[in-house]
Amino acid sequence: MVRKKQFRTSIIILIILFALGTVGYTFIEGWTFFDALYMTVITLTTIGFQEVHSMTKAGRFFTIVLVLVGVGSLGYALKGVFSSVIEGELREVLGRRRLEKQISQLKNHYIICGFGRMGQIVCREMLSRKKNFVVIEKDPEKILRADKDILIVNADATEDSSLIEVGIKNAKGLIAVLSSDAENLYVVLSARGLNSDLIIIARALTEGAEQKLIRAGATRVISPYHIGGIRIAYAVLKPNVDDFIEFATSSNNLALQIEELVVQPGSKLSGLTLAQSKVRTDIGVMIVAIKRSSGYMVFNPSFKSIIEDGDTLIVLGEPQHLKALEEIIKPS
Repeated sequence: MVRKKQFRTSIIILIILFALGTVGYTFIEGWTFFDALYMTVITLTTIGFQEVHSMTKAGRFFTIVLVLVGVGSLGYALKGVFSSVIEGELREVLGRRRLEKQISQLKNHYIICGFGRMGQIVCREMLSRKKNFVVIEKDPEKILRADKDILIVNADATEDSSLIEVGIKNAKGLIAVLSSDAENLYVVLSARGLNSDLIIIARALTEGAEQKLIRAGATRVISPYHIGGIRIAYAVLKPNVDDFIEFATSSNNLALQIEELVVQPGSKLSGLTLAQSKVRTDIGVMIVAIKRSSGYMVFNPSFKSIIEDGDTLIVLGEPQHLKALEEIIKPS
């Protein structure tokens, strides 16, 4: 902002100087516009060519004043213009190198394609969960609205080179929330071709796009309009249920949260039943579902359900209790 203001001020000074000189010679000497402008230029730049026409004493006095006042002002203005341009380019180069270095250090990170309204919400959740991620956005205006803590690259996410630049081969997941189904489809195809193990979540704007995105390689497809419609219906028909969902899933809620934790081989909980694990009684966390490594989901598991390696536990509890369970679930 300071650099732009300095550049603007310098340009205004230049315009005023040349305008005053041209008007002064035209008014005092009665010269044509071109002759007056030419005399102003050679005077301010101290080139030293001969006078365009012979001048009166008033004209020579005006030239003295123009040289004394104008040359210094011209030097200041030109310095402002060149320093603004050079500083801007240098800052852009250094910023680009810093961004590239930060991205090169990322491992198991997430790539968010698109920084529109949906992309900004995703970024906010990622920041609240302290996850490593990088954003690809081709609209410079949207990039200007990004928080300073967000790594964001000005590029086209539909191009393979852009995905490679943000480290897709080392990434854990990709979220495609661009403005059209066609763009999201193209990103999914490119991403799946570059990283076969990548978790890819894509947004579908139209009803027919969901199956196409799945066939293209998306792990999961989300339809905001479908989810939004269900939430609106719940808000009317089952307001208390909707309040609970909002309460449990909000990242700003410090009282209760839903998390998913993967049981690693060698965990203290491996091979134990829910009753034996004492997760509910000792830690104060409720296991609402268990997703087996095969993909089968056990909802509301009984106290006899066995926790196995590779299971994903869907748990509900207070943040500090969830943190305690996360430590226990790690390999011993």
